[in-house]
Amino acid sequence: MECQWKPDEQGLQQILQLLKESQSPDTSTQRSVQQKLEQLNQYPDFNNYLIFVLTKLKTEDEPTRSLSGLILKNNVKAHYQNFPNGVSDFIKNECLQNIGDSSPLIRATVGILITTIASKGELQNWPELLPKLCLLLDSEDYNTCEGAFGALQKICEDSAEILDSDMLDRPLNVMIPKFLQFFKHSSPKIRSHAIACVNQFIISRTQALMLHIDPFIENLFALAGDEEPEVRKNVCRALVMLLEVRLDRLLPHMHNIIEYMLQRTQDQDENVALEACEFWLTLAEQPVCKEVLCGHLPKLTPVLVNGMKYSEIDIILLKGDVEEDEAIPDNEQDIRPRFHRSRTVAQQHEGGDSIEDEEDDDDDLDDDETISDWNLRKCSAAALDVLANVFRDDLLLHILPLLKELLFHPEWLIKESGILVLGAIAEGCMQGMIPYLPELIPHLVQCLSDKKALVRSITCWTLSRYAHWVVSQPPDTYLKPLMTELLKRILDSNKRVQEAACSAFATLEEEACTELVPYLAYILDTLVFAFSKYQHKNLLILYDAIGTLADSVGHHLNKPEYIQMLMPPLIQKWNQLKDEDKDLFPLLECLSSVATALQSGFLPYCEPVYQRCVNLVQKTLAQAVLHQTQPEFYEAPDKDFMIVALDLLSGLAEGLGGNIEQLVARSNILTLMYQCMQDKMPEVRQSSFALLGDLTKACFQHVKPCIANFMPILGTNLNPELISVCNNATWAIGEISIQMGSEMQPYVPMVLQQLVEIINRPNTPKTLLENTAITIGRLGYVCPQEVAPMLQQFIRPWCTSLRNIRDNEEKDSAFRGICTMITVNPGGVVQDFIFFCDAVASWMNPKDDLREMFYKILHGFKNQVGDENWRRFSDQFPLPLKERLAAFYGV
Repeated sequence: MECQWKPDEQGLQQILQLLKESQSPDTSTQRSVQQKLEQLNQYPDFNNYLIFVLTKLKTEDEPTRSLSGLILKNNVKAHYQNFPNGVSDFIKNECLQNIGDSSPLIRATVGILITTIASKGELQNWPELLPKLCLLLDSEDYNTCEGAFGALQKICEDSAEILDSDMLDRPLNVMIPKFLQFFKHSSPKIRSHAIACVNQFIISRTQALMLHIDPFIENLFALAGDEEPEVRKNVCRALVMLLEVRLDRLLPHMHNIIEYMLQRTQDQDENVALEACEFWLTLAEQPVCKEVLCGHLPKLTPVLVNGMKYSEIDIILLKGDVEEDEAIPDNEQDIRPRFHRSRTVAQQHEGGDSIEDEEDDDDDLDDDETISDWNLRKCSAAALDVLANVFRDDLLLHILPLLKELLFHPEWLIKESGILVLGAIAEGCMQGMIPYLPELIPHLVQCLSDKKALVRSITCWTLSRYAHWVVSQPPDTYLKPLMTELLKRILDSNKRVQEAACSAFATLEEEACTELVPYLAYILDTLVFAFSKYQHKNLLILYDAIGTLADSVGHHLNKPEYIQMLMPPLIQKWNQLKDEDKDLFPLLECLSSVATALQSGFLPYCEPVYQRCVNLVQKTLAQAVLHQTQPEFYEAPDKDFMIVALDLLSGLAEGLGGNIEQLVARSNILTLMYQCMQDKMPEVRQSSFALLGDLTKACFQHVKPCIANFMPILGTNLNPELISVCNNATWAIGEISIQMGSEMQPYVPMVLQQLVEIINRPNTPKTLLENTAITIGRLGYVCPQEVAPMLQQFIRPWCTSLRNIRDNEEKDSAFRGICTMITVNPGGVVQDFIFFCDAVASWMNPKDDLREMFYKILHGFKNQVGDENWRRFSDQFPLPLKERLAAFYGV
């Protein structure tokens, strides 16, 4: 071993001076400290000074010593591979010798440093670390044992996977039994570390733990009543995870575990209560939930309901006593990044909307998401929500008596929690709630003008959860009064209420659709007025409410007086925002919906909007090229700008149709799209294929010269692993076929095989199946000779996936294709003819010539097999199918 390294006194003073300065609140001092630290990193032994201050300089105050260790930790993160060997050995040595420092702060800092080095891949290069730490656990000295355990806990958190791999000769076989011994240690801190270490290995079902699962569970039960909150919290966390991975081991004790979790959910310590409350969320996902929990509902329901009240700390954090804050600008840190959901092309269904349902609704319990994101209130509400979905109306027996008391309570805090309860059970208990809604909805509408802002905001959310029912009733009874009051709340003087009202209104718009048309002037009046009063964060939600309105009422928005109200404020914002401002995302999404709804009404505004979108795409692509060629000088672009711009161009193409032709002619959009279609980011490709389909419909003359370049790219993107990319590429191929006609022939081999594979793939989402079926039908319509030979390979899934979509142009062209192919290859359909009959019967009113095609095929088949065989065949039909075919086609 070389002689011990010693610091130079002058250098040491300089570093101490820096550490002191860095604790100053002044930002310019902070900045100069940062620069000096960067410069000092040039010296190889700078890190020796930092560890020296942390472990040796006991005369300094603890915060300074700890800070020195944290700066060293950041250096390890950034530059560890460049540390000279002598330096890294010195640091490792010092860490192991000082893990038992008498100060908890210094011990913790050394522990963080150790796990940072370990996670730099150094667990392999530091073989003595784990054996040494495990040895130190047996130390008589409390500080040494606690420090070693603290470090081990951090290593287990950061390096769980490596610990359970062959790279290290499976140390867990020794470590886990060792940790279990400490569950009974006299120090609560050490008991807590021990459980936390083992907990890291539950979810991954680590072999070493599974071998000791019974003693682990017994030890947990032994600690159930521990006086230390941190221990109880870790016990609860363990049980919640075991519920997911080793339910079999918990089932024999389930009754007692549930009783225990009921107590813990009411723990005095909110952190323990929150961990315990997760148990109900996890249990609800298990098939045994109903059976093991039904007897406990009378006890559990009041506990969850009680947890849904705001705690005092919540109200302080939420500034619940501040009623009017609309004039206070938002804190920019509070504004969450919004994610743009790229465009996906979907079919309309019988009796309903297009299928957005595969995405989860976003009306989850996030009414107050700015505070400590996850707390007991939210967890209790989420648990009640999922349990309502498990037990349905059985839960109401226990909830209704509580609700009566809460909803009409004089104390606002309790009333507020009752309104949250009512919203939480809306989805699961809807059927059972219906008899009470005629009385409850008017009561809630009254609560919208409560004097407490927090009551008004939660009422908005709860009403939105019952919007579906409200819309199903005569409009004057509930819809009109609800809408009138919600619009007032959109202009509330409290920002939280504005936000809740805007979100609730967007949900109402989605449910009500054209029911809102009579009130459009009044709605637009409110939304446009909100523009002038909203602060930053709520403006972004307002764009969403306007976009949803446009989606819901469609072309009814295309009236000069509405356009006059709505467009000027939108265009004004559009002109204010710079190209690099992320607020463009929601504004572009909003404009895309508006352009699609206004159709020709958007013409006066389309040129500058179109130009800017093309520019955004061009800028982003250029920036990406710079970043690829010179990554050290140029950072990667935010591709969301390009994605949103492509989607707005799609909206323009869809809304303006042929009117977009001149804009396309005067721009290089097709060249840009050619690049976007080959981007490595799937969302960029997804949006560029949607735009390709829309431009194909709007102005094919400009797309046609590029088809030879585009088709091979579309063919390589028919990969169902990326559902949305595949979906949009498939749809675009179908649109191109219709325009190309028989000239599509050379391109069929590039795509047909993949399409047939996708339509036969199990578990393919509905949207993708429908679009694939339509595209196969369209290819067969324009190139029957090429596609018909494969008829037998796809006819069955083809028929089943198209029977549920509404009559429309796409369905029409697809069925013409299938009829043409059957004429070319009648043998291909024989085995599955019953599916074809069923698909034909799904048409409400096909065009005359299509009906004629159906008639010919059905009668041709009947004549071919003869009356006797046909009767035997049609006796297999369900009665409604038999009747429809007889009535419409006389077979």
